[in-house]
Amino acid sequence: MASGLVALLDDVAAIAKVAAASLDDVAGAAGKAGSKAVGVVVDDAAVTPGYAMGFAPERELPIVAKIAVGSLRNKFLFLLPGALLLSAFAPWAVTPLLMVGGAYLCFEAAEKIIEAFGAHGAEHEAAPAAADPKALEAEKVKGAIRTDLILSAEIMAIALASVEGRPLAIQAAALALVGLLITVGVYGVVGLIVKMDDIGLNLARRQGRLARAFGRALVRGMPVAMRVLATVGVAAMLWVGGGIIVHGLDHFGLAALPHAVEAAAATAGRVPWVGGVLGWATTAAISALIGAGLGAALASALHLAGRLRGRAG
Repeated sequence: MASGLVALLDDVAAIAKVAAASLDDVAGAAGKAGSKAVGVVVDDAAVTPGYAMGFAPERELPIVAKIAVGSLRNKFLFLLPGALLLSAFAPWAVTPLLMVGGAYLCFEAAEKIIEAFGAHGAEHEAAPAAADPKALEAEKVKGAIRTDLILSAEIMAIALASVEGRPLAIQAAALALVGLLITVGVYGVVGLIVKMDDIGLNLARRQGRLARAFGRALVRGMPVAMRVLATVGVAAMLWVGGGIIVHGLDHFGLAALPHAVEAAAATAGRVPWVGGVLGWATTAAISALIGAGLGAALASALHLAGRLRGRAG
């Protein structure tokens, strides 16, 4: 009996070691995948607060919660199964799909820049006030979830490319972990951002002088912070989208542009003390320029096609 118990304990210990090793593999794969997708995560966190702004304060967090639930649905019902099917049956399609998504990010960024400098930007600002609040909220949530689908698809595709070659179970667990942690992190930050002005108002009403001063600074600073965040979101779209295109070109053997970017980053990286930061900034800046050029070309082509259709009609 004792020997049987010892054998059973040995089996349990062996299973526990395998489970621990599997968890280590999942955590390592998820960490690698998440780090690769950080640019798109920044973009997601920067873009989303705009969908919850302009509503009554008591509706801001419910709107963020609705978008977060939609994001989880996007990831777990559609993107995760799709990513695993791609990994199992069409791994060659991951890079082309990434490049299509990268081109879309560049196009979206170019459209935002055109709107910021174009005459129709004011029309977009004026429209929400005249709309029914419930209908406007539903429309904003739907638009945010649609945008999240694109960004989440980029995150999952980048994550999938990072765990390529791992067993399918490890891939599934790593993608699920990345999707869950990124969603909780992004929408937790978004919720904090959209309530920051209310936190400032609450602090401004406190007794302490320091709390009141900090609260007033928050209230005054949030509009500026939101504009900065919007700019960061557009920049992130450009550098992430451009970077995906550059890596895709390298994957397909069109290495001249990727090698030029790599050489420029290596040159900047040789600067003492700040070489690592300069190398990353150089890669990001060149990728953003490439993304801006591609996005402008796509936006121009789309607007031209729209005008030609209008004339034909």
